[in-house]
Amino acid sequence: MTRPRELGVTIGSLPPGPLNAITDVAGVQVGHTTLVSGMGALEVGRGPVRTGVTVILPRPEPGFSRPLFAACHRLNGNGELTGLEWVRESGLLTTPIALTNTLSVGTVRDALIAWEVRHRGPGGEVFWSLPVVGETWDGTLNDIAGQHVRPEHVFAALEGAAGGPVAQGAVGGGTGMICHGFKGGIGTASRQVVAAGERCTVGVLVQANHGRRSRLSVAGVPVGERLPPSRIPVPDEDDPRPPGSGSIIVVVATDAPLIPLQCRRLAQRAVLGIGRTGGLGEHSSGDLVLCFATGNDQLPLDPPRGPDALAVPVRMLDNRHIDQLFQAVVEATEEAIVSALLAAETTTGRDGITAHALRPELLAGAMAGS
Repeated sequence: MTRPRELGVTIGSLPPGPLNAITDVAGVQVGHTTLVSGMGALEVGRGPVRTGVTVILPRPEPGFSRPLFAACHRLNGNGELTGLEWVRESGLLTTPIALTNTLSVGTVRDALIAWEVRHRGPGGEVFWSLPVVGETWDGTLNDIAGQHVRPEHVFAALEGAAGGPVAQGAVGGGTGMICHGFKGGIGTASRQVVAAGERCTVGVLVQANHGRRSRLSVAGVPVGERLPPSRIPVPDEDDPRPPGSGSIIVVVATDAPLIPLQCRRLAQRAVLGIGRTGGLGEHSSGDLVLCFATGNDQLPLDPPRGPDALAVPVRMLDNRHIDQLFQAVVEATEEAIVSALLAAETTTGRDGITAHALRPELLAGAMAGS
């Protein structure tokens, strides 16, 4: 897998974390289950299958025991990210985050609840759960109506979730996704800043399935114009929907001590990273962002009881230092999208439709003007 920096493409000015991934935020883990089978004509229920599920664990232990401050933002709402009403109401993230295709959201949501039941044990505890599951539409390449993502695939992604390097491109929930007319999928990046004397990390993971070729820009260079469909075909040329109808989900993580309002402000800035690569949040696009912060690490899910019932210690970054985090979100979002494009491999799906990869040499040539 080639990263933008290996091609001499530097996005922004802030330094990345050691892995240049969302897992640079301590405790964050990512897991994928990738489903690929079949070739040829579409036969609903049989394939071809080009889909999967990606999970993000905000902390190593189940989140329902220790929630995190969180917030969300909508650029355009023709998409789904479940559980957001409770995030907006409470300012808390209490479950893992999962990404999949549009028609598998329900299956993945139910599987996350079943996983929580397993972890809570056989004690018969009464609980509620509002899992966070995002989607983008992979029906150009995948037998999406066949709903091939099953609970066991979600369990496998959860069990395989780990810190360290993150697989990118046509993996997990990104297996069948298309971005700016190229093969898209999962991408990640990170940035480090010093805010109020503390080193803070911002990590971003995207499921990129949005944009049109003519608008694609990398580090300010209009590479989409230099790689038109006449040179590299687009897979959805015969799609009756207007170009740019796809979607993107952005997950932002930081170890900065933020409160929910500040998380919302970071989530808003991810939109600028989408825009810098040429995304517009078109009418038919679902462009949703979730941001969570691990810097307040001892929040109780249930109110404390006894004489300290009103005392929940919380740290908050002075807003005079938040601009650096805004810059980190914008740069990491832009680079995560480009990384998704570079990591993805040319994929042929249903009915022989092919999404071509943005190969490193193509991007390097376009950046150089050839």
